[in-house]
Amino acid sequence: MNFTHETLPQRVVFAAGSAAEAVAAEVAALKCSRVMLIASGREAGLVDPIAKKLPVVLRHEDVVMHVPVEVAVRAREAAETSGADVLVSVGGGSTTGLAKAVAMTTGLPIIAVPTTYAGSEATSVWGLTEGETKTTGVDNKVLPASIVYDASLLTSLPGKMTVASGLNAMAHCVDSMWGPRSDPIDRALAQEGIRGLAEGLPVVAADPASMAGIEQTLYGAYLAAVAFASAGSGMHHKICHVLGGMFNLPHAQTHAVVLPYVLAFNSPNAADADVRIATAFGSPTATAGLAALRKTLDAPRALKDFGMPESGIEKAVAPLLRAIPVNNPTPVTHENVTALLRAAWEGSEPA
Repeated sequence: MNFTHETLPQRVVFAAGSAAEAVAAEVAALKCSRVMLIASGREAGLVDPIAKKLPVVLRHEDVVMHVPVEVAVRAREAAETSGADVLVSVGGGSTTGLAKAVAMTTGLPIIAVPTTYAGSEATSVWGLTEGETKTTGVDNKVLPASIVYDASLLTSLPGKMTVASGLNAMAHCVDSMWGPRSDPIDRALAQEGIRGLAEGLPVVAADPASMAGIEQTLYGAYLAAVAFASAGSGMHHKICHVLGGMFNLPHAQTHAVVLPYVLAFNSPNAADADVRIATAFGSPTATAGLAALRKTLDAPRALKDFGMPESGIEKAVAPLLRAIPVNNPTPVTHENVTALLRAAWEGSEPA
């Protein structure tokens, strides 16, 4: 073995039914006393009980998918004006992403309270969108100091969003098998993450309020994000970031659609990854395991269903050829990337 692995410093608290008390304890542990609470107005029912336990100086609700630059600027200005000394984000990936955008320029610590399986809370990856271009980067300043996972906050997540968000987490695992910095530790974490997600997701898809199913899925999603944070963004995430920024596609659903096509594209040239993924699914092959899970979940199938125009296939190819890492298991060409995008756009069987 010849590799270097870095484990990111972060506290993780599983606190079913007691997010408010757990977040308050994390604020106190950081010796902070002026909270900027970032959460969409749609999350008010979940956020109000947490807010009551915190020294909130500002409640910021201006959250937008893909974190447009102008939205980030407004949040940064609000943080400076309020004199906040800590950020508490309650929500999905867009909410966590906005907190990261603020932390990047202010240096304020983040306590993240996820309400989906997005995984952004466990990574030092940030993303900002300007026009049709989404830019991502890595900065330890945006890594949340603490995560509080409370399964009760996800019991009202709609079934379709549960499936899409969970498959987004699955994509973190799959990309971690061949990301630009992937190592044996990342692959071990990702394999266990896939097993956890494959066990938990069918339970929450059938019963979105199942606490046991949610906790198992959160466990898998956390491992997925930790593996991804170390391995780096591979082919799958590069495709989804380009398409999401270019066509303003919904984040989780885009990941859910694209994943089987990237797995089918790369697994023939990634034997170790194929065995690990297949083993985690308890399936003969990686692609068969994912296909069976997607059938059980009635997963999203086609990019055209979420607003991507057919003309966008050709438009996206050149940016993708520039973005996909050079160590991708299957070499990328204009022809095979175009074929992958068309299949994902149509929702045809992965080949």
